[in-house]
Amino acid sequence: MEPTFVYDDDCGFCTWWADFFADRTSLRIVGFSELSPELRERLPEYYEECSHLVTDRRVYSCGASIEQALARSDIGGSVDDMLRFLRNFEDYERFRERGYRWVADNRDLWGRVLSKTPPVRRDSSDRR
Repeated sequence: MEPTFVYDDDCGFCTWWADFFADRTSLRIVGFSELSPELRERLPEYYEECSHLVTDRRVYSCGASIEQALARSDIGGSVDDMLRFLRNFEDYERFRERGYRWVADNRDLWGRVLSKTPPVRRDSSDRR
C-alpha cells in the first residue's frame, strides 16, 4: 500500500494540513469521506477522532501520524534532527499525543489562523 495520510476532510484546519503534506511529501492524501473499504478496514474503530498515516506495516494515529508525515516531508534535516532528539526523552510520546489532542480539540480556534476550504463532498447520488 502506498503510504497514505487520512484526515477529516470536513475541517478547514485539517484540510490546510492535508494540503501542506500533499505539497511537501509523496504521501497519498485521503479524506474520511473518500475512504475505500480496504483503507477503512485498516483504521482503528474510532478513526474519526484523529488523523492517520497508513503504511504497509503500520497505522500511525493522532500525534504519531503528524510526526510520521513531517518526517516524510521535504522540510529537511532540521525536522529529522528534532525528532531524533525528542525521541530520546521518556515523556516525548505522551507530550506529543497531549499536544495533538489539545490542537485537535481547538481546531475552530486554530482554523482562524490556518484554514483551507474543505473539498466539496459528493453524496452517493453524485457518484457514478
